[in-house]
Amino acid sequence: MKKINTKMITICGFLVALNIVLSTILTIPGIISFNGFPIIFAGIVFGPLAGGIVGTIGDIISFIIRPTGVFMPHFVLTSALTGIIPGIIIRILNNNLRDLKVWQIFVAILIGQTITTVLMVPYFRQILFAQPFIVNFTRAVQKQAINIPAYAVIMNILIKALYTSQVIE
Repeated sequence: MKKINTKMITICGFLVALNIVLSTILTIPGIISFNGFPIIFAGIVFGPLAGGIVGTIGDIISFIIRPTGVFMPHFVLTSALTGIIPGIIIRILNNNLRDLKVWQIFVAILIGQTITTVLMVPYFRQILFAQPFIVNFTRAVQKQAINIPAYAVIMNILIKALYTSQVIE
Protein backbone atom coordinates (compact mmCIF):
# COMPACT_ATOMS: atom_id res chain seq x y z
CA MET A 1 0.00 0.00 0.00
CA LYS A 2 1.16 3.50 -0.76
CA LYS A 3 2.11 5.73 2.12
CA ILE A 4 -0.75 8.07 3.00
CA ASN A 5 0.28 11.70 2.67
CA THR A 6 -1.28 15.07 1.94
CA LYS A 7 -0.73 14.76 -1.81
CA MET A 8 -2.48 11.37 -1.93
CA ILE A 9 -5.44 12.61 0.13
CA THR A 10 -5.74 15.70 -2.09
CA ILE A 11 -5.66 13.70 -5.32
CA CYS A 12 -8.16 11.16 -3.95
CA GLY A 13 -10.45 14.03 -2.93
CA PHE A 14 -10.20 15.35 -6.48
CA LEU A 15 -11.01 11.87 -7.81
CA VAL A 16 -14.10 11.68 -5.56
CA ALA A 17 -15.23 15.07 -6.89
CA LEU A 18 -14.56 13.97 -10.47
CA ASN A 19 -16.54 10.77 -9.90
CA ILE A 20 -19.47 12.77 -8.55
CA VAL A 21 -19.45 15.15 -11.52
CA LEU A 22 -19.15 12.32 -14.03
CA SER A 23 -21.93 10.26 -12.41
CA THR A 24 -24.43 13.05 -11.71
CA ILE A 25 -23.92 15.76 -14.31
CA LEU A 26 -22.10 14.29 -17.31
CA THR A 27 -23.98 11.02 -17.62
CA ILE A 28 -25.34 10.01 -21.01
CA PRO A 29 -27.07 6.64 -20.50
CA GLY A 30 -26.24 3.96 -23.05
CA ILE A 31 -23.12 5.73 -24.33
CA ILE A 32 -19.52 5.44 -23.09
CA SER A 33 -19.33 6.82 -19.58
CA PHE A 34 -16.35 7.71 -17.48
CA ASN A 35 -17.91 7.68 -14.01
CA GLY A 36 -15.96 4.53 -13.01
CA PHE A 37 -12.66 5.87 -14.32
CA PRO A 38 -11.68 7.95 -11.26
CA ILE A 39 -12.47 5.03 -8.95
CA ILE A 40 -10.38 2.59 -10.99
CA PHE A 41 -7.58 5.15 -11.28
CA ALA A 42 -7.46 5.56 -7.49
CA GLY A 43 -7.33 1.77 -7.03
CA ILE A 44 -4.55 1.26 -9.55
CA VAL A 45 -2.38 4.24 -8.62
CA PHE A 46 -2.91 4.52 -4.85
CA GLY A 47 -3.94 0.98 -3.96
CA PRO A 48 -7.12 -1.02 -3.32
CA LEU A 49 -7.97 0.79 -0.09
CA ALA A 50 -7.89 4.21 -1.77
CA GLY A 51 -9.94 2.87 -4.69
CA GLY A 52 -12.54 1.47 -2.31
CA ILE A 53 -12.75 4.72 -0.37
CA VAL A 54 -13.07 6.85 -3.53
CA GLY A 55 -15.80 4.53 -4.84
CA THR A 56 -17.72 4.46 -1.57
CA ILE A 57 -17.60 8.18 -0.84
CA GLY A 58 -18.29 9.10 -4.47
CA ASP A 59 -21.34 6.85 -4.66
CA ILE A 60 -22.84 8.05 -1.39
CA ILE A 61 -22.34 11.74 -2.17
CA SER A 62 -23.66 11.23 -5.73
CA PHE A 63 -26.80 9.71 -4.27
CA ILE A 64 -27.21 12.60 -1.82
CA ILE A 65 -26.82 15.17 -4.61
CA ARG A 66 -29.03 13.37 -7.12
CA PRO A 67 -31.11 10.60 -5.55
CA THR A 68 -32.48 8.06 -8.01
CA GLY A 69 -34.95 6.28 -5.77
CA VAL A 70 -34.37 4.51 -2.49
CA PHE A 71 -30.76 4.23 -1.27
CA MET A 72 -29.40 0.75 -1.97
CA PRO A 73 -26.11 -0.20 -0.28
CA HIS A 74 -25.67 -2.95 -2.89
CA PHE A 75 -24.54 -0.34 -5.38
CA VAL A 76 -22.16 1.27 -2.87
CA LEU A 77 -20.53 -2.17 -2.59
CA THR A 78 -20.11 -2.38 -6.37
CA SER A 79 -18.63 1.13 -6.46
CA ALA A 80 -16.14 0.22 -3.73
CA LEU A 81 -15.20 -3.02 -5.50
CA THR A 82 -14.74 -1.07 -8.75
CA GLY A 83 -11.65 0.47 -7.14
CA ILE A 84 -10.59 -2.42 -4.92
CA ILE A 85 -10.43 -5.23 -7.51
CA PRO A 86 -8.22 -3.50 -10.13
CA GLY A 87 -5.96 -2.28 -7.31
CA ILE A 88 -5.46 -5.83 -6.09
CA ILE A 89 -4.94 -7.23 -9.60
CA ILE A 90 -2.32 -4.58 -10.42
CA ARG A 91 -0.45 -5.42 -7.21
CA ILE A 92 -0.47 -9.10 -8.24
CA LEU A 93 0.64 -8.45 -11.83
CA ASN A 94 3.13 -5.65 -11.28
CA ASN A 95 3.72 -3.71 -8.09
CA ASN A 96 5.88 -1.07 -9.82
CA LEU A 97 3.69 1.54 -11.54
CA ARG A 98 6.66 2.93 -13.47
CA ASP A 99 6.93 -0.36 -15.40
CA LEU A 100 3.19 -0.85 -15.79
CA LYS A 101 2.14 -2.13 -19.22
CA VAL A 102 -1.15 -1.34 -20.93
CA TRP A 103 -2.07 -5.05 -21.01
CA GLN A 104 -1.72 -5.24 -17.22
CA ILE A 105 -4.03 -2.25 -16.81
CA PHE A 106 -6.44 -3.82 -19.31
CA VAL A 107 -6.52 -7.14 -17.42
CA ALA A 108 -7.05 -5.42 -14.05
CA ILE A 109 -9.91 -3.30 -15.41
CA LEU A 110 -11.40 -6.26 -17.30
CA ILE A 111 -11.55 -8.44 -14.20
CA GLY A 112 -12.89 -5.62 -12.02
CA GLN A 113 -15.54 -4.42 -14.45
CA THR A 114 -16.64 -7.96 -15.29
CA ILE A 115 -17.25 -8.75 -11.63
CA THR A 116 -18.90 -5.43 -10.73
CA THR A 117 -20.56 -3.84 -13.74
CA VAL A 118 -21.26 -6.91 -15.88
CA LEU A 119 -22.27 -9.40 -13.17
CA MET A 120 -23.11 -7.71 -9.86
CA VAL A 121 -25.09 -4.69 -11.08
CA PRO A 122 -27.43 -6.71 -13.35
CA TYR A 123 -27.87 -9.27 -10.55
CA PHE A 124 -28.75 -6.56 -8.02
CA ARG A 125 -31.16 -4.97 -10.49
CA GLN A 126 -32.84 -8.32 -10.92
CA ILE A 127 -33.27 -9.07 -7.21
CA LEU A 128 -34.13 -5.51 -6.18
CA PHE A 129 -36.23 -4.24 -9.10
CA ALA A 130 -37.24 -7.43 -10.96
CA GLN A 131 -35.40 -6.31 -14.08
CA PRO A 132 -34.38 -9.17 -16.39
CA PHE A 133 -30.77 -10.16 -15.72
CA ILE A 134 -30.00 -11.07 -19.33
CA VAL A 135 -31.10 -7.65 -20.65
CA ASN A 136 -28.95 -5.70 -18.19
CA PHE A 137 -26.09 -8.18 -18.59
CA THR A 138 -26.11 -7.79 -22.38
CA ARG A 139 -26.15 -3.98 -22.16
CA ALA A 140 -23.30 -4.04 -19.65
CA VAL A 141 -21.19 -6.31 -21.85
CA GLN A 142 -21.71 -4.04 -24.86
CA LYS A 143 -20.87 -0.91 -22.87
CA GLN A 144 -17.79 -2.46 -21.24
CA ALA A 145 -16.51 -3.69 -24.61
CA ILE A 146 -15.93 0.00 -25.34
CA ASN A 147 -15.15 1.29 -21.84
CA ILE A 148 -12.49 -1.22 -20.79
CA PRO A 149 -10.06 -0.68 -23.71
CA ALA A 150 -10.67 3.09 -23.58
CA TYR A 151 -10.05 3.18 -19.82
CA ALA A 152 -6.85 1.10 -20.18
CA VAL A 153 -5.34 3.27 -22.91
CA ILE A 154 -6.26 6.57 -21.25
CA MET A 155 -5.08 5.36 -17.85
CA ASN A 156 -1.74 4.19 -19.28
CA ILE A 157 -1.16 7.58 -20.91
CA LEU A 158 -2.21 9.43 -17.76
CA ILE A 159 -0.01 7.35 -15.43
CA LYS A 160 3.04 7.85 -17.68
CA ALA A 161 2.38 11.61 -17.87
CA LEU A 162 1.90 11.90 -14.11
CA TYR A 163 5.17 10.04 -13.45
CA THR A 164 7.00 12.22 -15.95
CA SER A 165 5.73 15.38 -14.25
CA GLN A 166 6.36 13.79 -10.81
CA VAL A 167 2.77 14.30 -9.63
CA ILE A 168 2.77 10.69 -8.42
CA GLU A 169 5.78 8.72 -7.25
